[in-house]
Amino acid sequence: MPLSIPRPLVRLNQSFIFIFATSFVLFSQWIFLALPLGVGLMGLLFHFNPIIKVGKSFLRKPMNSYIPEDADQQNFNQKIAVILLTVSLIFHIAGVQWLSFTAAIMVALASLVAILGFCIGCFIRFQWKQFQYKRSHQSS
Repeated sequence: MPLSIPRPLVRLNQSFIFIFATSFVLFSQWIFLALPLGVGLMGLLFHFNPIIKVGKSFLRKPMNSYIPEDADQQNFNQKIAVILLTVSLIFHIAGVQWLSFTAAIMVALASLVAILGFCIGCFIRFQWKQFQYKRSHQSS
């Protein structure tokens, strides 16, 4: 897995997630959850994200000339998105639409906010790391 991912590719992936999660909320069709869920699972399990792969062919400069995004952080963010998309799909199938929509809206909002410049997943991971650090130093 690469150490970093060029920001335009990260934004492309975030846009893909936003468009499909929002489409699910608007049209209530399970396929709008299944597509980003499948792409996310491919990225997590096989380290192959087809959206990023296709996006690479549209980059005009060498990959290392773009602002880098930490691959580990993006992996963490993808895990959160996959969990919420899975929850949304399960509740949609079960007929509990308000929970399905809530999870999908959380994914859509997080991806939109990330596109606008604030990474909620980064904030969560940072807080988790702080908690782990404090806990490890309390017992010393």
